[in-house]
Amino acid sequence: MAEHSNIQPVNISKTMKSSFLSYAMSVIVSRALPDVRDGLKPVHRRILYGMYDNGMTNDKPFKKSARIVGDVMGKYHPHGDSSIYEAMVRLAQDFSTRYPLVHGQGNFGSMDGDGAAAQRYTEAKMSKIAMELLRDINKNTIDFAPNYDETEREPVVLPAHFPNLLVNGASGIAVGMATNIPPHNLVESINGVLALSENPDITTLELMDIIKGPDFPTAGLIMGRSGIKKAYETGRGSIIMRAKCTIEEMKNGKERIVVSEIPYQVNKARLVEKIAELVRDKKIEGITDLRDETSLQEGVKIIIEIRRDQNANVILNNLYKQTPLQLSFGVNMLALVNGEPQTLTLKEMLYHYLEHQKEVVTRRTEFDLDRAKVRAHILEGLMIALDHIDEIIALIRASETDEEAKLGLMEQFSLSEKQAQAILDMRLRRLTGLERDKIQSEYDELMKTIESLQAILDSEDKLLELIRKELIEIRDKYGDERRTEITAGAIDIEDEDLIPEEQIVVTLSHKNYIKRLPADTYRAQKRGGRGIQGMNTVEDDFVEKIVAMSTHDYLLFFTNKGRVYRLKGYEVAELSRQSKGIPIVNMIEVDKDEKITTMLSVKDKDGDTDGYHLLFVTRNGLVKRTKLSEFNRINRNGKIAITFRDNDELLAVRLTDGQSEVIIGSKQGQLIRFDENDVRSMGRTAAGVLGMRLREGDEVVGIDILKENQHVLVVTNKGYGKQTIESAYRQTKRGGLGVKTIYLTEKIGELESIAAVDGNEDLMVVTNRGVIIRFAISDVSITGRSTQGVRLMRLDDSNNVVTVAVVKDVEADIEDEVENTEE
Repeated sequence: MAEHSNIQPVNISKTMKSSFLSYAMSVIVSRALPDVRDGLKPVHRRILYGMYDNGMTNDKPFKKSARIVGDVMGKYHPHGDSSIYEAMVRLAQDFSTRYPLVHGQGNFGSMDGDGAAAQRYTEAKMSKIAMELLRDINKNTIDFAPNYDETEREPVVLPAHFPNLLVNGASGIAVGMATNIPPHNLVESINGVLALSENPDITTLELMDIIKGPDFPTAGLIMGRSGIKKAYETGRGSIIMRAKCTIEEMKNGKERIVVSEIPYQVNKARLVEKIAELVRDKKIEGITDLRDETSLQEGVKIIIEIRRDQNANVILNNLYKQTPLQLSFGVNMLALVNGEPQTLTLKEMLYHYLEHQKEVVTRRTEFDLDRAKVRAHILEGLMIALDHIDEIIALIRASETDEEAKLGLMEQFSLSEKQAQAILDMRLRRLTGLERDKIQSEYDELMKTIESLQAILDSEDKLLELIRKELIEIRDKYGDERRTEITAGAIDIEDEDLIPEEQIVVTLSHKNYIKRLPADTYRAQKRGGRGIQGMNTVEDDFVEKIVAMSTHDYLLFFTNKGRVYRLKGYEVAELSRQSKGIPIVNMIEVDKDEKITTMLSVKDKDGDTDGYHLLFVTRNGLVKRTKLSEFNRINRNGKIAITFRDNDELLAVRLTDGQSEVIIGSKQGQLIRFDENDVRSMGRTAAGVLGMRLREGDEVVGIDILKENQHVLVVTNKGYGKQTIESAYRQTKRGGLGVKTIYLTEKIGELESIAAVDGNEDLMVVTNRGVIIRFAISDVSITGRSTQGVRLMRLDDSNNVVTVAVVKDVEADIEDEVENTEE
């Protein structure tokens, strides 16, 4: 036993526990989790510092990736070169990192899962924004620690002049814990820090007004806000991501789904393979073609062609359920706080970042102050020397050594050792008067600097003011528009409470593109402009229907097939003023040959529907009046709004107040005017009663609500039109033939449209060849009922008017409408 006396018996269970604990802590603290202050894991921090230390900054040429990896591995990160290179590649991928910290040159991989080229082929350097993470690192702003072999020193954390943890997010698997922080928009994140710095008691909901939610590099959609709220309030939550898909009609009448943005971290090639697999296994039927047309110029573009007899919306919903076109992002905001892993709320994350900035800026200010004081001290010595230059020269000439001269200066002029040395090192040219002025000027500037630096250190308000100023500079320099759109799809009650009630304007274009804008978009404009032109969508398209409403009000859509669909205001995508909008078929499940004839807004309060009716008119002259309250409950698939007799279709719907007068016009130039109460109130599915009797071959072309002192505008299919004063049309009972409203001949053509107008609107006329003309209605002559009217546009025999739209001056009209809705 004596020869084995150095062997100690140990409990294997305890040894395994302590060893595994050491390993686990090493992984947690030194490998897998980011620091809350700079948002970086050790490998990322070492890559950036290694590049910075070797001068591979954004303004320098690219260097081989292998050189960067080798240097980082040799000096700071004693792990495999592949782990370093893969981390660097991810920092350079614009589809993986919201604001790339590495600028790569060469093949750095793709969204299809292709790996980067070998490190000997690619080159890299720091990106511009990465420089902001390291700015001031040499001003004692952060602590340095020895590297693994204590031959070098590396930063414990970076100064990080923007909230990188929130901006670029992080993901990592440690031992017994994992982190998954989504990326965010730089502008929103910095605005969040600014708001917290001004109001430490700000709530998560108030922060959510500023930081809307994650902003993924691959854009896409986020469905609902409740998952975001839970993640921000607790540090954990699930966010549903969805690809951006639009349904388009092809020239051959078929529909196709175009995928233009995919969820974050989805492998595009595998996504296409999954769709193909579902089609092959007949789990999804109706897809005739599938191809990936992604290019550098157009970005992501996956085309899914649909069979003619299939509903594209139904297929798209199946694709969302069965493929990565829809995924959930499990948020777990875990990060190191003072070396310990903590699950953080949004406010806590911003708080720790702000505290880090306070420390960084304080230490930088102290560093600058110390340097300024040292320099000022030297300048004071030089000024004393220049004031006593003759005695100093005599003293130096009389001294036998430098040391004797230095001691003599210190003793005779009460100088410090550094001041005396500076005088001895001073060149003769500094004895000129000009140099004396320069020294004095520099000293005066330094004293101002010292005063301002000391003021920052003495006042937290001034410190925060400086932090805010620097954050705003970075925000304005690097900020961009939000990419990921947060929509209210499949919304729940909790989500709806998170959506602020605000005034919006919803527009529907002639080609059925819909969008919403904040009402103040129009209030910011001047009255009297041709505002609608600023909203032109695609070529040969224009805004046809405009509704001012609240985000919590309902929109009713009536189609020519007699169906009604309903959406909440917030469910319509909010887009820019210049955007064309998205096809209405992406919002409601209308058939391909179904056309939206009317769009109305309804208050989200049952009491507001009392006394209001909807008045329907069909091509065959039938009218129906139904209480608005009958349309309170409509699901996404729509409901029947009117039942047709024979071969008929819904022409238009108007909202009435129970006291309205109605005009209906027919193709053969007849017009009837009657009180809406002539039509009794009927149920939602009723067919209606005769509103206007039509001669053989005639059909209704329009309906409107006529008010006192308005004009009746009529336009024919051959491009003729006129205005007639409303008093020229006497009120009759419904069901009659009406009276002549225009004298028609072969040259004049048939009546195409009627409208009640005030005279200050514009008229948009569209022909069957897509030619559009717009002019002021005031330019149209006011004549009697039986006249022919005037030529509005010149048309040849093969060209006819097919659409007429009365559009008001949007800026003025919307402002009035918004004020009315607010009242």
